[in-house]
Amino acid sequence: MSAIRFTDEFKRDAVAQVMDQGYSFAEACARLGISTNSLLACKAQFSKPAHVRPEVLDQAAELRRLKRELARMTDERTI
Repeated sequence: MSAIRFTDEFKRDAVAQVMDQGYSFAEACARLGISTNSLLACKAQFSKPAHVRPEVLDQAAELRRLKRELARMTDERTI
């Protein structure tokens, strides 16, 4: 019995149906005609966080800090 090979694009789309579009695993598998194990394998492969540069992490932390500060200042101004 030969294994069916799926393209990376197909795998990403399959994972996106569950992660982004809100389909359950069973619904996505039925729509795509694949097994739950295949979808779980795709999810494990393509839902790993990509390597992020430290500068991007620093910018994200600064953005969160500034948003908190803006919310605090807006609340103070409203009072």
